[in-house]
Amino acid sequence: MIKVLIVDDQTIVRAGFAALLDAQDDITVVGEAGDGREAVRIAERNRPDVVVMDIRMPGMDGIEATRRILSLPGSEGVRVLVLTTFDVDEYVYEALAVGASGFLLKDATADELVSAVRIVARGDSLLAPQVTGRLIREFTRQRRNRPRPPSELSTLTARETEVLVLIAGGLSNAEIAERLVVSEHTVKTHVARVFTKLGLRDRAQAVMLAYESGVVVPGENAC
Repeated sequence: MIKVLIVDDQTIVRAGFAALLDAQDDITVVGEAGDGREAVRIAERNRPDVVVMDIRMPGMDGIEATRRILSLPGSEGVRVLVLTTFDVDEYVYEALAVGASGFLLKDATADELVSAVRIVARGDSLLAPQVTGRLIREFTRQRRNRPRPPSELSTLTARETEVLVLIAGGLSNAEIAERLVVSEHTVKTHVARVFTKLGLRDRAQAVMLAYESGVVVPGENAC
Protein backbone atom coordinates (compact mmCIF):
# COMPACT_ATOMS: atom_id res chain seq x y z
CA MET A 1 0.00 0.00 0.00
CA ILE A 2 1.11 3.54 -0.78
CA LYS A 3 0.68 5.65 2.37
CA VAL A 4 -0.32 9.24 1.56
CA LEU A 5 -0.39 12.45 3.61
CA ILE A 6 -2.56 15.25 2.16
CA VAL A 7 -1.58 18.84 2.97
CA ASP A 8 -3.91 21.69 1.98
CA ASP A 9 -5.38 24.61 3.90
CA GLN A 10 -8.84 24.07 2.38
CA THR A 11 -10.82 21.43 4.26
CA ILE A 12 -13.07 20.56 1.35
CA VAL A 13 -10.08 20.06 -0.96
CA ARG A 14 -8.40 17.73 1.54
CA ALA A 15 -11.61 15.75 1.93
CA GLY A 16 -12.00 15.39 -1.82
CA PHE A 17 -8.43 14.22 -2.31
CA ALA A 18 -8.71 11.82 0.61
CA ALA A 19 -11.91 10.26 -0.72
CA LEU A 20 -10.42 9.88 -4.19
CA LEU A 21 -7.14 8.35 -3.06
CA ASP A 22 -8.60 6.14 -0.33
CA ALA A 23 -10.89 4.59 -2.93
CA GLN A 24 -7.86 3.09 -4.70
CA ASP A 25 -6.91 -0.48 -3.86
CA ASP A 26 -3.21 0.33 -3.54
CA ILE A 27 -3.40 3.70 -1.74
CA THR A 28 -4.33 4.63 1.83
CA VAL A 29 -4.49 8.12 3.34
CA VAL A 30 -2.64 8.13 6.68
CA GLY A 31 -3.12 11.79 7.54
CA GLU A 32 -4.38 15.23 6.58
CA ALA A 33 -2.85 18.60 7.48
CA GLY A 34 -4.06 22.17 7.05
CA ASP A 35 -0.65 23.87 7.17
CA GLY A 36 3.04 23.16 6.89
CA ARG A 37 3.82 22.79 10.58
CA GLU A 38 1.06 20.25 11.07
CA ALA A 39 2.29 18.42 7.98
CA VAL A 40 5.78 18.07 9.43
CA ARG A 41 4.40 16.70 12.71
CA ILE A 42 2.16 14.17 10.97
CA ALA A 43 4.91 13.11 8.56
CA GLU A 44 7.28 12.50 11.46
CA ARG A 45 4.65 10.39 13.23
CA ASN A 46 3.04 8.49 10.33
CA ARG A 47 5.91 8.14 7.85
CA PRO A 48 3.95 8.49 4.59
CA ASP A 49 5.34 7.27 1.28
CA VAL A 50 3.91 10.26 -0.60
CA VAL A 51 3.01 13.74 0.62
CA VAL A 52 0.52 15.62 -1.59
CA MET A 53 1.60 19.16 -0.76
CA ASP A 54 -0.08 22.51 -1.38
CA ILE A 55 2.21 25.53 -1.85
CA ARG A 56 0.44 28.58 -0.43
CA MET A 57 -0.76 28.04 3.14
CA PRO A 58 -0.91 30.20 6.26
CA GLY A 59 2.09 29.99 8.54
CA MET A 60 4.61 27.58 7.05
CA ASP A 61 4.21 27.23 3.29
CA GLY A 62 4.59 24.08 1.23
CA ILE A 63 8.17 24.80 0.16
CA GLU A 64 9.47 25.01 3.73
CA ALA A 65 7.32 22.07 4.84
CA THR A 66 8.76 19.98 2.01
CA ARG A 67 12.29 20.89 3.01
CA ARG A 68 11.67 19.98 6.66
CA ILE A 69 9.85 16.73 5.93
CA LEU A 70 12.62 15.53 3.62
CA SER A 71 15.17 16.44 6.30
CA LEU A 72 13.54 14.26 8.95
CA PRO A 73 15.55 11.23 10.11
CA GLY A 74 14.47 8.18 8.14
CA SER A 75 12.77 10.21 5.41
CA GLU A 76 14.81 8.68 2.58
CA GLY A 77 11.75 6.90 1.16
CA VAL A 78 9.37 9.87 1.37
CA ARG A 79 8.30 11.51 -1.88
CA VAL A 80 6.56 14.90 -2.18
CA LEU A 81 4.06 15.68 -4.93
CA VAL A 82 3.41 19.42 -5.08
CA LEU A 83 -0.19 20.13 -6.07
CA THR A 84 -1.16 23.76 -6.56
CA THR A 85 -3.13 26.26 -8.61
CA PHE A 86 -0.02 28.39 -9.05
CA ASP A 87 2.00 27.51 -12.16
CA VAL A 88 4.57 30.21 -11.44
CA ASP A 89 8.26 29.71 -12.29
CA GLU A 90 9.60 30.33 -8.79
CA TYR A 91 7.32 27.73 -7.23
CA VAL A 92 8.20 25.05 -9.75
CA TYR A 93 11.91 25.57 -9.36
CA GLU A 94 11.89 26.02 -5.57
CA ALA A 95 9.73 22.95 -5.00
CA LEU A 96 12.09 20.73 -6.96
CA ALA A 97 15.15 22.42 -5.47
CA VAL A 98 14.12 21.43 -1.94
CA GLY A 99 13.47 17.84 -3.01
CA ALA A 100 9.93 17.51 -4.37
CA SER A 101 9.51 14.63 -6.80
CA GLY A 102 6.62 16.03 -8.79
CA PHE A 103 4.61 19.13 -9.60
CA LEU A 104 0.96 18.90 -10.65
CA LEU A 105 -1.62 21.64 -11.08
CA LYS A 106 -4.95 21.44 -9.26
CA ASP A 107 -6.87 21.45 -12.53
CA ALA A 108 -5.52 17.95 -13.21
CA THR A 109 -8.12 15.21 -13.55
CA ALA A 110 -8.79 12.64 -10.83
CA ASP A 111 -7.04 9.98 -12.90
CA GLU A 112 -4.00 12.23 -13.35
CA LEU A 113 -3.72 12.77 -9.59
CA VAL A 114 -3.96 9.06 -8.81
CA SER A 115 -1.41 8.28 -11.51
CA ALA A 116 0.91 11.01 -10.21
CA VAL A 117 0.87 9.56 -6.69
CA ARG A 118 1.80 6.15 -8.07
CA ILE A 119 4.54 7.60 -10.27
CA VAL A 120 6.34 9.47 -7.49
CA ALA A 121 5.81 6.58 -5.04
CA ARG A 122 7.91 4.31 -7.24
CA GLY A 123 10.72 6.86 -7.39
CA ASP A 124 10.02 8.50 -10.72
CA SER A 125 9.61 12.24 -11.26
CA LEU A 126 6.64 14.06 -12.69
CA LEU A 127 6.08 17.56 -14.02
CA ALA A 128 2.82 18.96 -15.31
CA PRO A 129 3.19 19.72 -19.03
CA GLN A 130 2.24 23.34 -18.35
CA VAL A 131 5.35 23.94 -16.26
CA THR A 132 8.03 21.89 -18.00
CA GLY A 133 8.90 24.66 -20.45
CA ARG A 134 9.18 27.22 -17.67
CA LEU A 135 11.53 24.98 -15.74
CA ILE A 136 13.82 24.49 -18.73
CA ARG A 137 13.92 28.25 -19.30
CA GLU A 138 14.87 28.73 -15.64
CA PHE A 139 17.75 26.29 -16.01
CA THR A 140 18.84 28.16 -19.14
CA ARG A 141 18.72 31.51 -17.36
CA GLN A 142 20.83 30.23 -14.47
CA ARG A 143 23.57 28.74 -16.63
CA ARG A 144 25.63 31.95 -16.60
CA ASN A 145 26.04 31.83 -12.82
CA ARG A 146 26.12 28.07 -12.38
CA PRO A 147 28.84 26.75 -10.05
CA ARG A 148 31.29 24.16 -11.32
CA PRO A 149 29.91 20.63 -11.69
CA PRO A 150 30.10 18.61 -8.46
CA SER A 151 33.24 16.47 -8.23
CA GLU A 152 31.09 13.36 -7.82
CA LEU A 153 30.22 13.56 -11.53
CA SER A 154 33.79 12.53 -12.34
CA THR A 155 33.14 9.19 -10.62
CA LEU A 156 30.52 8.21 -13.20
CA THR A 157 31.46 5.88 -16.01
CA ALA A 158 30.70 6.91 -19.59
CA ARG A 159 27.64 4.66 -19.62
CA GLU A 160 26.41 6.02 -16.27
CA THR A 161 26.75 9.58 -17.58
CA GLU A 162 24.78 8.56 -20.65
CA VAL A 163 22.06 7.13 -18.42
CA LEU A 164 21.97 10.38 -16.41
CA VAL A 165 21.47 12.37 -19.61
CA LEU A 166 18.61 10.10 -20.67
CA ILE A 167 16.97 10.36 -17.23
CA ALA A 168 17.15 14.15 -17.57
CA GLY A 169 15.48 13.76 -20.95
CA GLY A 170 12.48 12.22 -19.24
CA LEU A 171 13.00 8.64 -20.40
CA SER A 172 11.76 5.73 -18.29
CA ASN A 173 13.95 2.73 -17.51
CA ALA A 174 12.22 0.76 -20.26
CA GLU A 175 12.82 3.56 -22.78
CA ILE A 176 16.47 3.86 -21.74
CA ALA A 177 16.89 0.10 -22.16
CA GLU A 178 15.47 0.31 -25.67
CA ARG A 179 17.67 3.30 -26.54
CA LEU A 180 20.86 1.63 -25.26
CA VAL A 181 19.90 -1.86 -26.47
CA VAL A 182 20.36 -3.44 -23.04
CA SER A 183 18.02 -5.14 -20.57
CA GLU A 184 15.84 -3.11 -18.22
CA HIS A 185 17.57 -4.87 -15.32
CA THR A 186 20.90 -3.50 -16.55
CA VAL A 187 19.43 -0.01 -16.73
CA LYS A 188 18.12 -0.31 -13.16
CA THR A 189 21.63 -1.23 -12.04
CA HIS A 190 23.12 1.81 -13.80
CA VAL A 191 20.44 4.11 -12.34
CA ALA A 192 21.06 2.77 -8.83
CA ARG A 193 24.81 3.39 -9.21
CA VAL A 194 24.24 6.92 -10.49
CA PHE A 195 21.98 7.71 -7.54
CA THR A 196 24.46 6.23 -5.05
CA LYS A 197 27.51 7.99 -6.47
CA LEU A 198 25.77 11.36 -6.68
CA GLY A 199 23.80 11.05 -3.43
CA LEU A 200 20.45 11.43 -5.21
CA ARG A 201 17.05 10.65 -3.74
CA ASP A 202 15.14 10.12 -6.99
CA ARG A 203 14.86 10.99 -10.67
CA ALA A 204 13.70 14.55 -9.98
CA GLN A 205 16.97 15.29 -8.19
CA ALA A 206 18.85 13.63 -11.05
CA VAL A 207 17.15 15.97 -13.54
CA MET A 208 17.98 19.01 -11.38
CA LEU A 209 21.64 18.05 -11.05
CA ALA A 210 22.02 17.20 -14.74
CA TYR A 211 20.80 20.63 -15.82
CA GLU A 212 22.42 22.67 -13.04
CA SER A 213 25.83 21.06 -13.54
CA GLY A 214 25.74 21.46 -17.31
CA VAL A 215 25.77 17.72 -18.06
CA VAL A 216 22.57 18.48 -19.95
CA VAL A 217 22.21 21.82 -21.72
CA PRO A 218 18.70 22.91 -22.75
CA GLY A 219 18.33 22.60 -26.49
CA GLU A 220 21.62 20.76 -26.99
CA ASN A 221 21.05 17.30 -25.49
CA ALA A 222 18.06 16.16 -27.50
CA CYS A 223 16.86 12.68 -26.67
